[in-house]
Amino acid sequence: MTGFRALGLLCCLLLCAPAAPAAAAADSPGGAAATALMGRYREDIGLFDTGNWWTSANALTALIESIRISGDREHEHAIDRTYELNRNAQGGDFRNDYLDDTGWWGMAWVAAHDLTGDERYLATARADADHMAAHWTPECGGGVLWHRDKAYKNAITNELYVELNVALHNRIPGDTTYLQRARDGWAWFEGSGMIGEGGLVNDGLTGECANNGDTAWTYNQGVLLGGLVELHRATGDAALLERARALADASTGSAYLNPDGILREPVEGDDCDGDGASFKGPYVRGLGVLNAELADHPYTGYLARQADAAHARDRDEQDSYGPHWNGPWVEPGVGHGCQHSALDLLNAAGRT
Repeated sequence: MTGFRALGLLCCLLLCAPAAPAAAAADSPGGAAATALMGRYREDIGLFDTGNWWTSANALTALIESIRISGDREHEHAIDRTYELNRNAQGGDFRNDYLDDTGWWGMAWVAAHDLTGDERYLATARADADHMAAHWTPECGGGVLWHRDKAYKNAITNELYVELNVALHNRIPGDTTYLQRARDGWAWFEGSGMIGEGGLVNDGLTGECANNGDTAWTYNQGVLLGGLVELHRATGDAALLERARALADASTGSAYLNPDGILREPVEGDDCDGDGASFKGPYVRGLGVLNAELADHPYTGYLARQADAAHARDRDEQDSYGPHWNGPWVEPGVGHGCQHSALDLLNAAGRT
């Protein structure tokens, strides 16, 4: 019997121990949220439940970040499956007539490349950035169009343009093209007027090239932070981090965006299948990137407060999250925007 016990102990040491990180991740709030998000993944189409195009890019990005942080690779197969089943859809290489959709997918493939080292993903991200650059026009002094056939220039498209191009520069030795695009994109954006007097970014520009005063959506406040961090890494310009910090202070301190201290999307609905359900995810994702970059980590408390509220008041027993982080919990129904946004939050708050 002693020999069998020794053999059993050896098997446990060899086979059981490697599973511990995954088990720990599954027991964490972020791990549970990632598992619940994967419950909405459709293996048949390689997208999340309703098949919504750009929000699936964000869901995949949140999942990739969860894998990176936790080391739990149980759901990693979704990256390749998404790529293989959709790389020839629409314009191919995840290009789209809506240039912001193209930017979301480009950033998802940058994250996939960082996690896996697979050069296919970086090549696709380059194709996406090049597609966006082809729709930079001289109207309003520059900037990328929101849609290839529409004159509108908005914040999110141009924030993604900056972030994607500089992210590529930081991963391509000897590059100058992508860095110059990012520099030009940020210079144009900063001078465009879309950043209002109070430091919040409005949706876009009027036909006369002025701030249109439209809604300051949460994602417009967050994507820019990630882009400025990447641009700082590329250039070493400390002023970029100072600018990002001022913008983050404006959004985290805004009562308009944070009634009762908890982030709430302007005109936040009770559903999880519309575009708006995905907005808060990119906000906290960008804020988390900035918080990690700054030596004093000034937004740790803010992110923890959001995560505590969502986990306590916006979650059911299956770790399915609704649209209101401060409650009340609402059945999310069909749609993954609320779930990936919650996972983005838990990733940023270190709960994965």
